[in-house]
Amino acid sequence: MPHTAITREQALALLKKYNQEPFHLMHAFTVEAVMRWYAVQSGRAEEADFWALCGLLHDIDFEKYPQEHCQKAPQLLAEIQAEPELVHAVCAHGYGLVSEVKPESEMEKFLFAADELTGLIGAAARMRPSKSTKDMELASLKKKFKDKKFAAGCSRDVIKQGADMLGWELDKLLDTVLQAMRETEDAVSAQTAAL
Repeated sequence: MPHTAITREQALALLKKYNQEPFHLMHAFTVEAVMRWYAVQSGRAEEADFWALCGLLHDIDFEKYPQEHCQKAPQLLAEIQAEPELVHAVCAHGYGLVSEVKPESEMEKFLFAADELTGLIGAAARMRPSKSTKDMELASLKKKFKDKKFAAGCSRDVIKQGADMLGWELDKLLDTVLQAMRETEDAVSAQTAAL
């Protein structure tokens, strides 16, 4: 994986150019934080900036071009001369739904798996008295995952497919992303509050 050629400032400016909805920006910050956390946890700290930028920009085209999600992204990312590896990762996160670009690296597979799952965990957190992931247990998350009516827009099939791609048990994926969100929640909240 390359050391990224673009700065977070460039990436954030591009994100805000095409995304104004606070919910979409918070999702971008969440996936960015989860990607950085996992890169560090899995011994790839030197790639953490690149992984994080892939997370930050993964939905770059979703708000303004929902019908062209993952199709419009390369054109938008070209505005900041994003490297081909970043463009590939962004397009691959929609594999099977809106993109034919298949996740290849572990980073791309994790992004594919974590994207939907952060949405489900976020929705579960908002239902809690604390409104937080910090006191959420894996057992509670598993109940929400099994309840198909809860956060119905978060595809369980994609989450399961992501775990399979990584060669992980579903519980490992749920636990890993939950832990990442717990540990990065304050930083994500601070960024979202600063919008």
